[in-house]
Amino acid sequence: MTTINTLAEYNPDIKQLLEKGYAVSIDSEYLVVRDVYYLDENKNLQVGALISKIEYVDNKRIKLHDHQVFFCGSHPCELNGTPIRNMGGGPATLTLASNDLVIQRNFSHKPANGYIDFFEKVETYVNIICGPAIDLYGIKAHPWTFRTVDSVEASVFKFRDTLTSRAEIGDLSSKFKDEVVVIIGLGGTGSYVLDFLVKTPVKEIRGFDFDSFHVHNAFRSPGKVLEDELGKRKSEVYQKRYEDFRHGVNLNSKKILSDSTEELQGVTFAFICVDKGPARADIIGILIKLNIPFIDVGMGLDRKDGAISGMVRTVYFSKENAQDTLKKNITPLTDPTDDIYRNNIQISELNALNACLAVIKYKQLKGFYTDENSFFHTLFNLESLKAVSE
Repeated sequence: MTTINTLAEYNPDIKQLLEKGYAVSIDSEYLVVRDVYYLDENKNLQVGALISKIEYVDNKRIKLHDHQVFFCGSHPCELNGTPIRNMGGGPATLTLASNDLVIQRNFSHKPANGYIDFFEKVETYVNIICGPAIDLYGIKAHPWTFRTVDSVEASVFKFRDTLTSRAEIGDLSSKFKDEVVVIIGLGGTGSYVLDFLVKTPVKEIRGFDFDSFHVHNAFRSPGKVLEDELGKRKSEVYQKRYEDFRHGVNLNSKKILSDSTEELQGVTFAFICVDKGPARADIIGILIKLNIPFIDVGMGLDRKDGAISGMVRTVYFSKENAQDTLKKNITPLTDPTDDIYRNNIQISELNALNACLAVIKYKQLKGFYTDENSFFHTLFNLESLKAVSE
């Protein structure tokens, strides 16, 4: 974790803030300045906090994102009890990791030439907000408390997730914080599901695949392929590929069978990404037995008219309706005899599409994306490029 003291070593403006005595910390990839005193409408002394977006140049150097700030507190007032004017903004909400930071509004005060750095930005807002309180209460209202506040790292990522903070969707991302997701099968589609989930802030990703990584896998998997990866277990290849990006990636060279209870302990959601019907049947059985909701993916392709045609399938099995969904016979539990998929390796775009549909559905279930119809079954037709759902 990059602490505020580490940032101060590489960013002179952050060092200035600390040396002057501001209570500065990092929370959920935002810069936080606590102990910002102000007057309420009754001239009582209140304390708030300034929250500012950050842009990371790298893991140690940062720069301003914009001129605005979020504020924890009511609207600061002048000595006569009227709200301080020329602050812009309005009511706002934002989810941070620290319980004491409850954002109520944002402010927008932009000098003609903008702000040079964080020090100038913080000083400007503090002078406006704290000025009346200092005039009335003196040193008691000074924001330079020299208080040390621990930075809060609420991320599973080893790189700064500034996209979440910049988009202000921390409340949506937090829906995944307790999720333990398993991917059963790390082949074409499974490897793309893994790639997408690695960039989703789930608590843990478990993966299971007993097969080795060969040349044909390189043509239907994401990312750069290194020659020394060929011949190794898929789990080993992908573990090394992603473990520097985030915590909580645990990939194993095992098969999930009808008695794999220990391997699935604590799992909250599963993706089945296998191409063998009997194996799928065993996996579905253990997941239903353990009451784990899951999504099963697959493709049915053929070559009747020269070019390849077919369907991409995504099926969601909920805890409550898994048995009913299974009885619909929309998930193949046996192997087709003429599936061109087994011979054609140049279909990475279909693997990625299949993974996209599955992960989007999962994120709908978690409330990250809207879900008006609550479909459990989607078929994408390759010929017409149309999706049919029920």
